Amino acid sequence: MSWSPTWCEDNPRDQEQCGSRGFGFILHGLWPQHERGGGPQHCAAGKGPDHVTRNRALAFMPSRNLIEHEWRAHGSCSGLDATSYFELADRAFASVRIPPLLQAGVKPPAMTANAVRSAFVDANPGMQEDMLGVSCDGRDLSEVRICVDKELNPRSCGRGVRMSCPRERLIRIPASR
Repeated sequence: MSWSPTWCEDNPRDQEQCGSRGFGFILHGLWPQHERGGGPQHCAAGKGPDHVTRNRALAFMPSRNLIEHEWRAHGSCSGLDATSYFELADRAFASVRIPPLLQAGVKPPAMTANAVRSAFVDANPGMQEDMLGVSCDGRDLSEVRICVDKELNPRSCGRGVRMSCPRERLIRIPASR
């Protein structure tokens, strides 16, 4: 899940995602990953998402460019058709509770990456610290990557998902508008 305000600070011309609506976390994508990191990308894509599927996906992935990119890069490797892939992505995103301090419209407090991870663990019963990683762009929060199994239950991450923010220093979390 990407923290949209960080993206929007760096990409103010992305009107679809960064225009008038203030998003907090959005779904960046859903992809298969090998235990040792990495995973298949850019597989032979069947038919991409149709108009109805794209419009539904805009609720949790608010950019047509992002939707098309995620389908080509990862969805095409899922073994699913585009409609089924985005339905699964929607369920995955809906299965994660965003901590109250990190919801859109709330000015996030100063936090460390460890505190962000702990907030997600506290908000999601059954989730443990080794089931997610917090990523930064410089010192700004950019993503929270949550590992799930095929049934969308949180699971321990393989080597490819780790903390990429300073763990104990305060990170910057731009406020959503």
